Amino acid sequence: MTIKPLIILPDPVLRTVSAPIERVDDAVLKLADDMLETMYDAPGIGLAAIQIGVPRRLLVIDVAKEGDPAQPMVFINPEIVKSSDERSVYEEGCLSIPEYYAEVERPATVTVKHIGRDGKEHTLEADGLLATCFQHELDHLNGILFIDHISRLKREMVIKKFTKAAKAKV
Repeated sequence: MTIKPLIILPDPVLRTVSAPIERVDDAVLKLADDMLETMYDAPGIGLAAIQIGVPRRLLVIDVAKEGDPAQPMVFINPEIVKSSDERSVYEEGCLSIPEYYAEVERPATVTVKHIGRDGKEHTLEADGLLATCFQHELDHLNGILFIDHISRLKREMVIKKFTKAAKAKV
């Protein structure tokens, strides 16, 4: 497994809509393993392939509590097939927007259809942190960032801060 460099705001790659994965093969499984390694190293609880510059519909999540055994999950071509009317608010962060957090409101529960590592279709009911994390990562696959769910003023301030930091590194 290889730790990959993360794409950081304001890189326009983060706004790319990811393409479906045609079949689950060794290359896709290696990508998933690299993504898990990268996510754990960061450290984070979710990572979409686009965050390492790969515009494919693949995301990984592990919301196990600290001290508990890892529970890595791989979602290939994920989609939400049902979401609740009930809402929940979590303070979200993002590996591509380091050290910035904001409260985001999303559906409290979601039903997710995806292809697993085994190449078969699966359905998962998610609530709590898993539901929030899944929606956050799925947004990445559609070129949406969690800051798109906050006020325009706050979003513009975050983008300006990261744009300035990126220019300072050049």
